[in-house]
Amino acid sequence: MKKFLCLMFAFMVSITLFLSGCNKSDKNTIRLVEVTHSIFYAPLYIAINNGYFEDEGLTIKLTNGGGADKCMTAILSKNADIGLMGPEAAIYVKAGDAKDYAVVFGQLTKRDGSFLVSKTPTDNFSWNDLKGKTVIGGREGGVPALTFDYVMKQNGLNPGNQIDATHDVKVLSNVEFNLTAATFENDDSIDYCTLFEPIASQVVARGTGHVVASIGEYSGEIPYTAFMAKKSYLTKDPKRAEKFLRAIKRGYDFLVKENNLENAVDSIMPSFADTNRNVIKEALKRYIAIDAWVDTPVMKQESYNKLHSLIKDANLIDKDVEYSSIIDNTYALKLA
Repeated sequence: MKKFLCLMFAFMVSITLFLSGCNKSDKNTIRLVEVTHSIFYAPLYIAINNGYFEDEGLTIKLTNGGGADKCMTAILSKNADIGLMGPEAAIYVKAGDAKDYAVVFGQLTKRDGSFLVSKTPTDNFSWNDLKGKTVIGGREGGVPALTFDYVMKQNGLNPGNQIDATHDVKVLSNVEFNLTAATFENDDSIDYCTLFEPIASQVVARGTGHVVASIGEYSGEIPYTAFMAKKSYLTKDPKRAEKFLRAIKRGYDFLVKENNLENAVDSIMPSFADTNRNVIKEALKRYIAIDAWVDTPVMKQESYNKLHSLIKDANLIDKDVEYSSIIDNTYALKLA
């Protein structure tokens, strides 16, 4: 419970980051805060840039939250309407007995979107290569940290915050999310890190790192990132959530079902104006290869149960949070 309280404290102290520049929206404008700006969320950017939200009569104001704690703070303080982040954030809030808590109404990704990056190139990566090494993992309590820990243990490793008699991999969980790549590149004591795209491909392009494994490929399916909002927001205008998810679904269909990589790159580039086209293309290819996205925004109970088990096993909550208490598939099922 101590870890949970620390996370909630982080939620509240970070609220000041959103008090400026966040105005109240009208019913057709959605203030959307994303956990990070990554090609991992490609269907969202395609929906924005291809005008799918406009077709639904919606305007999206997108903000990069820089972490699930900050995104959740924005939602709970009504400085954002919808958040895109790991469902674990909703679990933590509900476990804290909040009355107007966040509800997950649509899933976007179904596996870990980070890649293991090494300082040293290798053609035959083995998880045993991590023994005795230092790795930057995700922030404690987040899905990236949970899945990375799960994958390492599944491959016979015993990660910890130091290397000792019981731990053979040192995992750093105190590096700010947006500083992971820079810390990795500039600290010679760090051997590996986990990075999302396009950052992973940018590090490779700079010659300072080498992608050796996909965490999502090894972790299997898990509800990794989803759209959530306060119950009060969803019930105030139910059609709005349905329209929002319909635009997202069109973004997914354009990316995956039309299966034209060059067109997908064209549609994503406006959201990554400072990123090289080839980097975007390589990042997309990595995510397509691991089947990163759900084809329907419905979150399945078996997927939720897997995530809940990871959180419970890590002692991040001290009571169960029922699937039906924070997952509302009402809007997603209309698109299935």
